[in-house]
Amino acid sequence: MQQQQIGELLVREALLSQHVVRLKGGDPLVFGRGGEEMAALAEAGIPFDIVPGVTAAVAAGAAAGVPLTLRGTASAVIFVTGHECADKQKGAIDWAALARTGATLCIYMGARRLPEIARALSEGGLAGSTPVAVVANATLPQQSVHQATLETAESLSFILHGQPALIIVGEVVRWAELSQAASGPQLLASA
Repeated sequence: MQQQQIGELLVREALLSQHVVRLKGGDPLVFGRGGEEMAALAEAGIPFDIVPGVTAAVAAGAAAGVPLTLRGTASAVIFVTGHECADKQKGAIDWAALARTGATLCIYMGARRLPEIARALSEGGLAGSTPVAVVANATLPQQSVHQATLETAESLSFILHGQPALIIVGEVVRWAELSQAASGPQLLASA
């Protein structure tokens, strides 16, 4: 469904005195379009409650054994979309600026644009050897973790075939190997 249709459905069912639950994976207010749904309900005068969730970046990092922050390695984490809304008022993401932060980058909805994003981060100053992890189907039984570097990240976009995935970029990705070695399951693949 288109977002406008979802908002209309929420309002219609609530006006019929139905108890409506809009269940989302992750946190509804982090790249979850919860804001648009809140606006539709508020405009119709319908009260609502929001139950916070664990955002996909935090869940994917933990499930893959990647600490998003790590003393001495990463003091900040940035959540960013890899797929911006086409009708957005302001310009595109400044990947070069993000590359200069030294923060762990958690990129939502970027699997299809991974080669382009990796090039932009490299051009922005991140070394080609910077580790990249792509966590597909995070926390589900079919979860897979694929590792590469910015230089080799393009190869991962062919492996994913449109699976829902979260991309983690930064030195903390090296911890995924330690986690996998300690826990045993073979979820880790390298490119």
